[in-house]
Order: sequence, then C-alpha cells, then structure tokens
Amino acid sequence: QVLLVESGGGSVQAGGSLRLSCAASGPIRGLSMGWFRQAPGKEREFVAAISWSISSTDYVDSVKGRFTISRDTATNTVYLQMNNLKPEDTAVYYCAASTYGSVRISTGYTYWGQGTQVVVSS
Repeated sequence: QVLLVESGGGSVQAGGSLRLSCAASGPIRGLSMGWFRQAPGKEREFVAAISWSISSTDYVDSVKGRFTISRDTATNTVYLQMNNLKPEDTAVYYCAASTYGSVRISTGYTYWGQGTQVVVSS
C-alpha cells in the first residue's frame, strides 16, 4: 500500500513562496507523482506532475514559470516549490501517485494524500 503525506501548506501574501512536500512510502518505484489542487466550490485541478524514472515534468499553464515540481528518490519525497503566489492559487493541494504515467486527469491516480491548505492573501 502506498502512503502519501503532504506538508508545507500555510498562509502567505501574494508574491510570496511556499514549498510543499509529499513523503511517499510503500511500493512507489516506477510511479509518477502529481500535485492537484481544489479550491472551494471548484473541481479538483491538475497542477504538476513528474515521472519517477526520468524526471520529465508537466505543468498546467497557470503555474508555468512560478511552480517547480521535483523529487528526491533517496528520500522518496516529491516537492512543489511555489513562487510568486497569487490569490487564485488558494486551494487544498493534494499529492497523488499514478501507475499510468504523468497524466493530467485525477482518475489516472490511484493513491492520494490527505491534502494541505494553501491560502494566498492579496
């Protein structure tokens, strides 16, 4: 069983930065990892993904140039560095693991963390 635990959320002013972490345990070798977010009253949205083996990355257009996804295979941790945060980035952020590759749809992910709240004030 894969277990994902997110941390690093919090409150920040617009223009600030946060780094989210996702500690993964269990049989994660070969899984691609993704970050999704869900704002109140909205559907869960793809943010970024990274393949475990070759570290190819993918981002939704709204975060390109501001967010960076990375992973540390030694510690089985995936990071989401978020810079120049905007109020519209406010959401609960979820880490997820996929056996289908770095896909953008939430149904492609089998394992999910509990989420971490990010609030960006203007």
